[in-house]
Amino acid sequence: MIRIGLGRDLHRLVSGRPFLLGGVKLPSEQGELGHSDGDVLIHAIIDALLGAIGLGDIGELFPPSDPAWEHADSRELLKIASTRVFMAGWRLVNVDCVVTCEQPKILPHREAIRQSLAEILRIPVETIFVKGKTNEGMDALGRGAAVEALALALLERIPEKYENP
Repeated sequence: MIRIGLGRDLHRLVSGRPFLLGGVKLPSEQGELGHSDGDVLIHAIIDALLGAIGLGDIGELFPPSDPAWEHADSRELLKIASTRVFMAGWRLVNVDCVVTCEQPKILPHREAIRQSLAEILRIPVETIFVKGKTNEGMDALGRGAAVEALALALLERIPEKYENP
């Protein structure tokens, strides 16, 4: 059995915050505003993983009303979410992502982002892909005031013989 999950996140960009994408700090004069560290790509992946098998979403698992998650490292949040998915009997097959922002450009950093995500998720780097897009000057994304990430995750059920070794 397979399941597909779709995740999306959007954050306003502000001065004085780091620009984090997939656990990698990118050179930028602005960064994501968020309750945690604001890593939109990781947040989208978390929603894709959880949604694929009906475990809720990032806001349920890590509520912004809970001070315990304020300034949380999104890499750690992804580890927690992916462990829950595994414990529920699922394995991640691949992740495909799109990040939309005007700056910084994603392509020069894509391999570092893929490697970071592969390490966090404990899957081969070739099963993760990240594409960078712009919004051609339209809306908040196109004006450089925000960054958006979309993630699609394919999960497969772990065969019963592997669930309880």
